[in-house]
Amino acid sequence: MNTLSPVIFALLGGLAVMLAIGALTWVVSLLKADVSIVDGVWSLLILGGGVVYATLLPASGPRTALVMTLLTLWALRLSAHITWRNWGDAEDYRYRAIRARNQPHFEWKSFYLVFTLQALLAWIVSLPLLAAIEGGAAPGWLDVAGAALVLSGFIFESVADWQLAQFRRRAGTAGGVMDRGLWRYTRHPNYFGECCVWWGFYVIACAAGGWWAIVSPLLMSVLLLRISGVALLEKDIGERRPAYREYIVRTNAFFPGLPKGDRR
Repeated sequence: MNTLSPVIFALLGGLAVMLAIGALTWVVSLLKADVSIVDGVWSLLILGGGVVYATLLPASGPRTALVMTLLTLWALRLSAHITWRNWGDAEDYRYRAIRARNQPHFEWKSFYLVFTLQALLAWIVSLPLLAAIEGGAAPGWLDVAGAALVLSGFIFESVADWQLAQFRRRAGTAGGVMDRGLWRYTRHPNYFGECCVWWGFYVIACAAGGWWAIVSPLLMSVLLLRISGVALLEKDIGERRPAYREYIVRTNAFFPGLPKGDRR
């Protein structure tokens, strides 16, 4: 039997599970008339793939426990946060715009435009998990560096989400700009933390010999910076919230740094 067969089998199995989760979420979205629920399921798609990889590979490598622990912490925290944040709200404005552009019958088109696409993207992002779980090389300092980067990104993202949630709870902050805590040093600390998480998983994959999985952190970086993250959120935010224009002038978009007024 070809030595790649078990890896391909696990990879296809992961894709099948992600597509199944996406299809189930699509059915729920029809009942709720809200496709933005996919955001809360995004991390669970990847977690589902990781579980399949760890289960189907006949000889999981020495990093399986490490990778699955880090992955589970990241996925459950992110899913719980997004679900709680959006609970009871109307469909996110970004998805309302997609809905408006794809009428009539968007509810059916959303199956492939939103849910199947998200599953395919999650599958590509999950590649370092497969590489790390499958690799049999002895753990070393690169694993420690990768795990430290994942944890650092996880903490950075978690703290940023908590700070923003606290800001939104305060009376009188509607329409205001969150520029305190981590948000003082970058306009999108949550996205920066997310990016660190996936570069960290890639470092662990490299330690296992999976350098080829670099498409995952590159894709995540492009998504966060150019497509569904910074670029999309800030497309017209200056028009909707004038105070944000000043925030843009003095604060880095992605990588943390001192506000311009504090630089020497």
